[in-house]
Amino acid sequence: MRLNRRQTLKALGVPAAATMGLSGLSIFSGNAAAKPDKCTKIQSGEINYSDDHYLDTVGVGYDVFGYNYQAHMFKGSYANAYLGDYGYPPYGGDDTAYFERLVDEGYAESVGEAEDLMGWYWSFKDTHLKMKWNDAWISNKDCDGDNELDRPDSYIGSGAWLANDMSGGQGKDKGSSFTKIVAVPEDAYQGENEEGTKVWYTAKGREIGPRIWGGFAIVQDVEMGEGATYVSPAGPGLGKYK
Repeated sequence: MRLNRRQTLKALGVPAAATMGLSGLSIFSGNAAAKPDKCTKIQSGEINYSDDHYLDTVGVGYDVFGYNYQAHMFKGSYANAYLGDYGYPPYGGDDTAYFERLVDEGYAESVGEAEDLMGWYWSFKDTHLKMKWNDAWISNKDCDGDNELDRPDSYIGSGAWLANDMSGGQGKDKGSSFTKIVAVPEDAYQGENEEGTKVWYTAKGREIGPRIWGGFAIVQDVEMGEGATYVSPAGPGLGKYK
C-alpha cells in the first residue's frame, strides 16, 4: 500500500465536501449562540452526536468507532472514521460479517446491496488511522447550550490544529504517512508558489503551507521511506497561529 498526500488528506475530510470525518461534527459551521455561564462536559451524558450519526450520546473514553472526544483523539480503521457519520455501524475487520450485519439491521436487502452502500473510504478499511486535535478544532465541552461539542464560528484565527498518522499494508506494500494541518491566522493571505500550488502566507510573506479546505494549511508531510516531503518554511509547529 502506497499512501500519497491525496490519500492522507482523505483521512482528514470528505473530498469535495465541507465536512470533517470527526463523527458527525461539521468543521465549517460554528456554534454561534451566546455562551451560558456554565459549560456542559461529556461526563454529563448530555452531549449528542449529529442527528444522522449511528450513535446518540457522546461518552467518556473511546466510542465503538475509535473516537475519544474527551482526549481529542481517534485511532482505528480508516473506514470507521466515516462510517458512523453516514449512520452505519462500526467495521470490525470481517467484510462478510459486516455486510451481513448491514442486512440484519435493515440497511440493505442483500450482501451485494450492502457492498454497494460503501463509499470511497471503504478502499482504505485496512489502513490504521490515528488523529489528534486540539480544543480549538473540536472542544470536549458544550458552552453554547446546543448539546453538541463546540467548534469556532470561523476557523481562521482560531489556533486549531490536527495531526494525522496513517499506516497499513504488508511487506513491500507497507506504508505510512504523517501530516500536520493548522488553521491559518487572521492576517494570512493566499498566493501560489513556484509549482503553481495554492499556498497560505503569513502577513510578513513567509509560506505557511499548501491550502486545504479554504482556511487551513498543511505545515508538514512525512512519508515512509522518503522522510519529510514538506516542511513549512514558517515552521511546522502546532498551536503557533491565532
